[in-house]
Formats: sequence, structure tokens, C-alpha cells
Amino acid sequence: MPLFNQSIRRKIVGIALGLIVLMLVTSVLSMVMSSQVGILLDELTNRYIPAYSHLARANIRSLERALALRQMVMSRMGSPSDEEAYAARLRDFQALDRKFEEEAETARKLINAIIDDPRTSSDNAALARLDVRIETAVAELRRNLDEGNAKLLKQVDANEMAGARGTLEQLDVLRDQFNRQVDAIRADMLTQVFFSTSQVIRRQHQAIVISGVVTLLAAVVGFAFALLVSGGITRPVRLLLAGAREVEAGRFDKSITVSTQDEIGELAAAFNRMIEQLRHNERIRETFGRYIDPKVVQGLIDRPEVAIDGQRRVMTIMFSDMSGFTSMSEGMTPRGLVKVMNHYFTVMSAPIRNNRGVIDKYIGDAIMSYWGPPFVEEDEQALLAGQSAIDMADQVPALQKQLPDLLGIRAMPVPCDLRIGIATGEVLTGSIGSELMMSFTVMGDAVNLASRLEAANKVYGTRILISQATAEAIGSGLELREVDRLAVVGQSVPQPVFEVMGRAGALTASQEGLRAHYAQALAAYRACRFTEARTAFNAALESVPGDGPSQAMLARIAQFETAPPAADWDGAWRMDSK
Repeated sequence: MPLFNQSIRRKIVGIALGLIVLMLVTSVLSMVMSSQVGILLDELTNRYIPAYSHLARANIRSLERALALRQMVMSRMGSPSDEEAYAARLRDFQALDRKFEEEAETARKLINAIIDDPRTSSDNAALARLDVRIETAVAELRRNLDEGNAKLLKQVDANEMAGARGTLEQLDVLRDQFNRQVDAIRADMLTQVFFSTSQVIRRQHQAIVISGVVTLLAAVVGFAFALLVSGGITRPVRLLLAGAREVEAGRFDKSITVSTQDEIGELAAAFNRMIEQLRHNERIRETFGRYIDPKVVQGLIDRPEVAIDGQRRVMTIMFSDMSGFTSMSEGMTPRGLVKVMNHYFTVMSAPIRNNRGVIDKYIGDAIMSYWGPPFVEEDEQALLAGQSAIDMADQVPALQKQLPDLLGIRAMPVPCDLRIGIATGEVLTGSIGSELMMSFTVMGDAVNLASRLEAANKVYGTRILISQATAEAIGSGLELREVDRLAVVGQSVPQPVFEVMGRAGALTASQEGLRAHYAQALAAYRACRFTEARTAFNAALESVPGDGPSQAMLARIAQFETAPPAADWDGAWRMDSK
């Protein structure tokens, strides 16, 4: 509808103008009705009631005139006659006669004014009859009284008092007849007054009813109009609100219908474009989330300057690798190898993400991941990495059972296991690469150390080795044991290396015994008391047979027996290969 294609300002102005027009119509109707009632009321107060009053006064003037005539006769009948009083009464009689004529004539004029006024619906026929009756009654009275008065005055002048009395009685009879006629006329006039009054009351009531109906109709029409227009405004607003709540909940699959062409319609269209852009960004996030960790994608979207500028942060790096992968892959088809690796990465990636880690990349069968600000707090990153490593190690038995089923064979040609290295230190984070291709990653000594510790597991027969900084950050959060002082390739200064044995308080008595004997043996080993060290390492093996570090240290003691270390040996082992 064209109405809903207008701007909000025009809609509001339209509602206001519509209401104003309805108010004007109501006011005009009220004024017209009030004017009609005013006309009727004016006719009642200024014509009907005055006409009735003049008829009543004409009746009174007639009585006063007859009284003046009687007094005039009585003043002449006295002995001696009072000529002065007679002259005064005569003047009164003549004045009252004129007043009587004036009252009757004024009543007739008012009645004719009512008849001549086309604005009122009076009973003109009845009023015309009243006018004729007044005229006839006055004319007859005038004719009869003129004759009687002349006769009476002659009799009085002739001093015929007996005849004067008889004439006076005849005049009284004429006056009484006139009074009765006037009373009848007044009664009919009063009926017309009542009729006019009823007309005023009826018109007034009609005006009230019509004004009320028109006002109610205007209110209903105005409310319906306002409701219709406001509904056209609020409906798309509610749709926008519902759409905003969908976006707030992370659902970008619903667009809103653009039903108007006003500002809200433009806002709805812009909202739909925003939804489409968010949906596009979400697809990008989901797509890149398969290649880049979702936390990194979100971080780059929220703070792109981090990728450009780079930052130095203390972070914890973890490298994990599948042992025996090279031998296992030689006998697999490409399709089977991809199937195994995808399942392996799926199983091993879950603990990392569950512990809020960021997967940096997959390198062959290795996984590089890290923890640190802004993804996790600095004081909890090492513990989360250690817990993630334990969770990954817990998946190994199930994985060893699942791999033959994935390949459709009874048993794996070579056993597979997991090696994990974790190191904590300052690294550089940012986008590293060329102008053609870049990767958001971390670089630094801690990265190299974690990679070397992962490889060092082969030397010590362990699964999880961590650096000294990582062990200090974990503290008592996990069960650790120091394995050796080690200088990996690329480092000249050796540092203690620790094995993660399990979660805090989860060690068995055998493992507790292993850790105690191993610590005793390691102290003797570093003091070059190799016999004592051998005895303690064997005691550790008795607690947990097959313990890799104990076996590796016993083999090293055997080498030292044939080729003792230098006199300034610091008890550290230096790796000469990666």
C-alpha cells in the first residue's frame, strides 16, 4: 500500500493530520448543532415567551382599562361630582386603552416573526390562526367598546345614572367575553411555547447524541488508523528485534522480510546485508577453522593488528609425534594412510582443544600446539598443556585397538605409541612467511626445545617430557619426576628435564617407589657414584619393571665403566642428534 511506503515522519504527520481533521469535523458538527439549538432557544426566549407575556399583559390592560372606566363613572356620580377626578380617570382610561392596543399588536408582531423565520420548524398554521384570533378579538372588542364607551359617556354627561349603570354592566359582559377569548388564545400560545421548548430540548439532546456518536466514531477511526500505521511501524521493528536475538544467539541463517520502504525498511535491508556478511564470515571462520585453529581465526578477526605487528609472550609449546609411523606407513596404501592419519589427528586433537590449547599445525604425523595469552592465562598454561598430554596418552590404548579395524587387518605390523615434548618460554607470535603466503605461528627457543624433548623420549623410553620452566609452572598440579639434566641439539647450557607421570595424587605405590628410587639413583649418578646409582636404578626397575629412564641410565652407566666421564663432568647429557 502507498501509505506504508512513506517515511516514518510522513506516517506520523499523516496520523496527526488525520486526527486533526477528525477533530475539526467533530467541532464543526458540534458548532452546527449548537447553532441550531441556539436559534431555537433564541426564538423561545425572545419571541414565544415575550408574545405570551404581551398577551397576558393585554388581558391585564383590559381589566385595568375597565377599572379606570368604572372609577371615571363613579367620580361623576358623586354629589357633587368631582370633575377633576373625572378628568384624571379619563386620561388613565385613554392611556390604558393605548397600552392595551400596543400589547396586543406587539404579541401579533412576535407571532408573525416566528412564522416568517425559515430557520425554525414551528407550527406556522397554528400560529397564523392565533394571529387572526387576536386580531379579530381586539377588533370586536374595539368596536363594541367604542360604541359602549360613547354611549356611557353621553349617559354620564346627561346624568342618566340608571342608564349608565346598565351600559356599564353591558361593557363588563363584553370585557368578560374578550377575557375568555384572550385566555383561550393564551392557552393555545402556551401550547406553542411548550412545543418550542420540546423542540429545543429535542434538538439539544439530538446535538449531544450526534456529538457523542461523531466523537466516538472519530476516536474509533483515529485509533484504527493509528493502530494500522503504528502496526506497520512496529511489526518490522519486532522482526528486527527477533533477528537481532537470532544473531545474538549465533544463528545467521534467518533473514527478515522487508515489508516497508521507509527508514525501518532500509534498516531491515541493511540488517539482512549484515546477516549475509556475518554468514559469510562464519563460513570463512568454519572453513579456515579446518586449516587454522578456530581460536586463532577468531583472534585474527577480533585483533588483526596482532598478526601484522607480532608480539613476544611467554607461552607453553607442545610437540606430539606417533612413534613407528615411518615403518607403519611403508606398508599402507595412500587411501589407508590418509584414513589412519585423519583418525589419529582427530583423536589426539580433541584433548588439546578440550584443554583450551591452540593447534598450530600438523607436520607429517606430528602435532604442534601451544597455550598462552590471550587464549589462556599465563599462570595456567603449563598445567593445561600437561593435562592435555596426559589425556592424549590415555587415548593410546584405544587407538592401538582401533587402527587395525580401520585398515581391515588383524594386527598392526609395528606397534604405535605417542611421544610428547613440552617447553615453556618467551616466543614470538605473529604472521610468519612471505608476501604470497603467511602463517600465524610461534617461534623461539621454547619451540625448538619442545621439539627436541619430543625426540628425547626415544632416548629415555618415555611418553611425556617437559622442560624445567614448565615443571616449575606446573608445581604440584601434576605428578612429575626429574629424568636427567639434558642439553639438546642447539643448546649449550643443560637443564633438568622432567617426565609427567600422571595427575596429582594418582600415582600407585609402585610408581611412588619408582620415583623415590630414581631420585636416589640420579643423585648418585651425578656424583659419579655409579655402583650406588646402578643399585638404585635396579631398585626402581623392581618397583616398575620396564621403566625406560632407569634402563637408559643403566646403559649409560655401563658406557661410563668402559669410558669414564671427564673429571669436570657436570652430570648432564648432551644430545648430538635431533
